[in-house]
Amino acid sequence: MAFRPPNRDDLITAGSKFGITLSDNELETYESLTAGSAAAYNAVERLYAETAPPAPSGRSSSFPAPADNPLGAWYARTEIPGAASGPLQVLRVAIKDNISVAGVPMMNGSRTVEGYVPKYDATVVTRLLEAGATVVGKSVCESLCFSGASHTSDSGPVRNPWDTTRTTGGSSSGSTALVAMGEVDIALGGDQGGSVRIPSSFSGTVGHKPTYGLVPYTGAFPIELTLDHLGPITRTVSDTARMLSVIAGYDDGKDPRQPVGVASSDYDADSDGDVKGMRVGIVTEGFGHEGLSDADLDATVRATAQRLTQAGMVVEEVSIPWHLHGMAIWNVVATDGATAQMIDGNAYGYNYSGWYDPELMAHYGRQRHERANDFSDTTKLVALGGGYSLATTHGRYYAMAQNLVPLLRKAYDDVLEKYDVLVMPTLPITATTLVSDQDDLPTSIVRALEMIVNTAPIDCTGHPATSVPAGLVNGLPTGLMIIGKHFQDATCLKVAKAIEAQAGGFHRPTPQRQTTNGQGSLGHD
Repeated sequence: MAFRPPNRDDLITAGSKFGITLSDNELETYESLTAGSAAAYNAVERLYAETAPPAPSGRSSSFPAPADNPLGAWYARTEIPGAASGPLQVLRVAIKDNISVAGVPMMNGSRTVEGYVPKYDATVVTRLLEAGATVVGKSVCESLCFSGASHTSDSGPVRNPWDTTRTTGGSSSGSTALVAMGEVDIALGGDQGGSVRIPSSFSGTVGHKPTYGLVPYTGAFPIELTLDHLGPITRTVSDTARMLSVIAGYDDGKDPRQPVGVASSDYDADSDGDVKGMRVGIVTEGFGHEGLSDADLDATVRATAQRLTQAGMVVEEVSIPWHLHGMAIWNVVATDGATAQMIDGNAYGYNYSGWYDPELMAHYGRQRHERANDFSDTTKLVALGGGYSLATTHGRYYAMAQNLVPLLRKAYDDVLEKYDVLVMPTLPITATTLVSDQDDLPTSIVRALEMIVNTAPIDCTGHPATSVPAGLVNGLPTGLMIIGKHFQDATCLKVAKAIEAQAGGFHRPTPQRQTTNGQGSLGHD
């Protein structure tokens, strides 16, 4: 549609946002000048339409009936076959619903996005299809992906397959539940504060947050440019490695998060082999979070880490005091940064070279104003806190937090000079009871964010991190997080394979299983 130039009232409104007042003569001049710019806007729209690649055709989708969606994990079902051959041939994959699949509705867990249908596939989706995987649907994610629990999606809660009264974890809640139940072989998730690793820990799957920039974010709904990651969720470490090999690698400059020329690798082969002599540092500060950590969970994760000595690895305690500063740094970056980009910037924000989604920006930008009261409790918390901070301090605290990120990163890097990987509990707790409509606002927000103390700092630093099942605590899964050096994702996966081998494989939950007492290692089905 043609760009409408601003009239005088529009100019007065626009000027008031910036504290600009205009005389009648100035208004007349600026009205004439901005009208002249309309031709450029219309030319850009015409050129964009002429050069946009054609959308894939022949795709269909449907919304699953409740009876076919007992965990609430599916958003939409489809059947998009991949290439006739490839490393992921015959594998069925679920795509987190913040990631675009052409012709399939996308909600990103929020009514502010509902009704949007992408015209293109995200780069990671294209790579999965080219590798032979079949896309079988979009998995529910939390509202705008800003929750570590699974009660915030506007499509309804995602129930934990180990105990359906409990949270699956978020924000990649649907992807993880579907993998845990075996309804799909593999799934894509996103991670800005732990959203691949959190539900994996709560639900007994393998979740890998790649090194920042290794996997292109092109075509996924952003939260904050410096925190955005996409990664695999699977039942086995080998499947995670195979999937990472397919989705990693440079996207020809479309994603500014990526170093130029960053390459993929055969992560499955690279993570095989003898682990004897590898050095593992157990990070003391990842345990014993006051008022939060479960002592039995801490003991289970320590025992799992110590068993690595049986494979010939050297396991020692290490201290990284800055780990305890990581949450404060992440909190400011995520709050102010997401307010500026995800909310004010209509998801994509501005001022970087890369690929944008103009249709999504327009759709969400319009609806977030019309349906602002439909923002989740956690998104409202971000908008209110970040809006106040940016309006009163003009980005000062965001700038300070970003300047502290290199110091936080260095704190881990200094210890990683001596150790191959660092380990700690992925989360300090097991899955909590799902928040319901009867719970108050403070409970809803606390349950959504309380578990991210170990995961969120690693989104700031960009290190690769794998959550792997470590055992059962009172009948519920818990995860051990393995942190590696930048772009040494295979090293994390190698240690994860050693843990998996010692466990004899990871258990799949019995449908609608309730919790039982006792703790122990995860084993075969």
